[in-house]
Amino acid sequence: MPRIFSGVKPTGHLTLGNYLGAMRRWVEVDQHRADALFSVVDLHALTMEHDPARVRRLSLQAASLLLAVGLQPERCTVYVQSHVGEHTRLSYLLECTATDGELRRMIQYKEKGAQARAAGQSVRLSLLTYPVLMAADILAYGTDEVPVGEDQTQHVELTRDLAVRFNQRYGHTFTVPKATHPGVAARVMDLQDPTSKMGKSHESGAGIVYLLDDPDQVRRKVMRARTDSGTEVAYDREGSPGVANLLEVLAACTGGEPGELAGAYASYGALKRDVADAVVEVLRPVRERHAELAADGAYVDEVLRKGADRARELARPRVDAAYAAIGLLPG
Repeated sequence: MPRIFSGVKPTGHLTLGNYLGAMRRWVEVDQHRADALFSVVDLHALTMEHDPARVRRLSLQAASLLLAVGLQPERCTVYVQSHVGEHTRLSYLLECTATDGELRRMIQYKEKGAQARAAGQSVRLSLLTYPVLMAADILAYGTDEVPVGEDQTQHVELTRDLAVRFNQRYGHTFTVPKATHPGVAARVMDLQDPTSKMGKSHESGAGIVYLLDDPDQVRRKVMRARTDSGTEVAYDREGSPGVANLLEVLAACTGGEPGELAGAYASYGALKRDVADAVVEVLRPVRERHAELAADGAYVDEVLRKGADRARELARPRVDAAYAAIGLLPG
């Protein structure tokens, strides 16, 4: 089976976009067809100003939600990144393989660095180097496929470049992975700004449906979703992005096609009501299962411990080989 690695960063509460765009495919497809590892990549949450208690809380919540959406520990490996030291061991070797220019060209570094400066904050070195840690996350496991959104494709390309360069310089050590992109609802957009992705770390949550929102919150956010000038319900991503976003969410929840669904509606209000109902029903079992897991913290802890043990067993031989290949003495 191919090996898959993917992760969620605990910088905010997980959203409907995370679920429809990635997590549902992990559950329905990836954990069954591949040797799949899913990690809460908590070290990546430290690249910006953060509250330590919040990072711990969101890390546990993210791990619980990975299980609540349907990942099965007997089928896949669920763990926390910082529990497996091979990630940081390998990251330094890859820093010695990457170049300053490569990292400064990363789009997210430019964008997030600008945001930090605008807020009067210093830009942490880890913001520049975290794509190398992401490469270590992937390469440590001999990963074949990395399911990512379009905004992370550049980082996977860097990972490929680093793997090839290391292999050429020091001998074949790493599998060169490829990025894979989920098709349906790969990019769920913000309900208040349908030209921007529904991101979990946005300051305003008005256009974001979180996985743990209660039904009233979901309905309120959907009913207040920004639509477009005019009254016709038509699927047009360029001309009517707000309506198109609602139709895509409805299609992802019900299994229909956005263009075909549009023909069933004569008003925005009716469309919003059906979208709200569909989202509530999709999220209901996730919320219920999360409540059960939150009441049984020992189970989640045990899953994460066993997951870290297996991840460590998989990663250590390859990272040890990389240490030897680059010229370091065995410990």
